[in-house]
Amino acid sequence: MEMTMFIPLLLMICSFSTAQLQEEPDNKTIPHGKQTESRGGEPANASDHQPAYPQDIHAVLREMSALLAEQRVEMNHLKRDNEAQAAKLEGQTTVVDNLKQEISQLQRDNEAHTAELITIQDRTNVTENQVETLQRDREAKQVAFSASLLASGSGYVGPFNTHTPLVFRRVVTNIGNAYNPNTGFFIAPVRGAYHFEFYIGAHGHNSYPSAAVLVKNGEHIFAAWEHQSNGYGSSANGATLLLEVGDVVFLRLYQNTRIYDDGDHQSTFSGHLLFTM
Repeated sequence: MEMTMFIPLLLMICSFSTAQLQEEPDNKTIPHGKQTESRGGEPANASDHQPAYPQDIHAVLREMSALLAEQRVEMNHLKRDNEAQAAKLEGQTTVVDNLKQEISQLQRDNEAHTAELITIQDRTNVTENQVETLQRDREAKQVAFSASLLASGSGYVGPFNTHTPLVFRRVVTNIGNAYNPNTGFFIAPVRGAYHFEFYIGAHGHNSYPSAAVLVKNGEHIFAAWEHQSNGYGSSANGATLLLEVGDVVFLRLYQNTRIYDDGDHQSTFSGHLLFTM
């Protein structure tokens, strides 16, 4: 850069000097009187006849040297500024790179934490489902009921001219809600072994005995029968049944029979789950 600026300045100085030389006359006429003085008197000062442009060249060269020195100083300042800016930029680039690496690491950590949370949530859902299943199984395994024939008061049920389901209205125990006091049906909630008992009673009558039968899905299982002409009589029976889920068990009154009940609750129907299978 310094040489590029120096060459045009040097050409300019040379052109200026050449122009001054051309302006001087080639043969300058010396007046006669001046010639005599030159011969007779002291010789003329040689410096009076020297051209003035050499001194101008030196001045220009000095100015150029000073200018170049200033330019060098300025270039050094610019160089140092550029180096400082480059170092600062490099430092900022390093900081940005470090921030990018930290952000990438945070993103990886966040993804790992998200995956861990999903796994924990899945395990929690599984655990909750297991707890619900265990709760249902526990509730299903707790099955027991006991009910008497009349909800209140005293009286007879029957006789009817056909077999009629008995509905035991007064419920004292119904764990698991498997017995329905509106229909008289017990519906098995789980597969397992169940035990049932029933008691029936009535006052003696020549024409109407007391009788009931335990029914499973329409199949007659066991019956209880009592017939006497006077006095109070009762009978009972029971059975253990293997039931599938949804099997129905109930008591059925025989046709032309009757059952008595009162505040002592003498006619009852009970059952409970022994164990699941």
